[in-house]
Amino acid sequence: MRDEQLKIYNDLIARCSRFERKGKTMPYTSANGHMFSQFNKAGEIGIRFSNEVQKEYIEKYNTTIFKSYNSVMHGYILITKEMLKDLDNVVKLLDESYDYVMSLEPK
Repeated sequence: MRDEQLKIYNDLIARCSRFERKGKTMPYTSANGHMFSQFNKAGEIGIRFSNEVQKEYIEKYNTTIFKSYNSVMHGYILITKEMLKDLDNVVKLLDESYDYVMSLEPK
């Protein structure tokens, strides 16, 4: 199951030309010094947004806050199996998240 989910995560990122996957044991994406997507040990994908957008998307997509390694990931939403039925939309969410972290002060 986790391997299948990792393949989906890798495929999603491969469809985005502005960034690439990082991390060997904990796959993630980052830009401008900020992480904006992550694949956790439970095989779940989380994508980061502003707090306002996070609240909007939790309601819109009927999802929850993303947790990784027993930590609440502030600003992240859990990408549900239902959301993964529309991979084009998840790619748009990744691009939106990239734009968000690029608007932040660099770390």
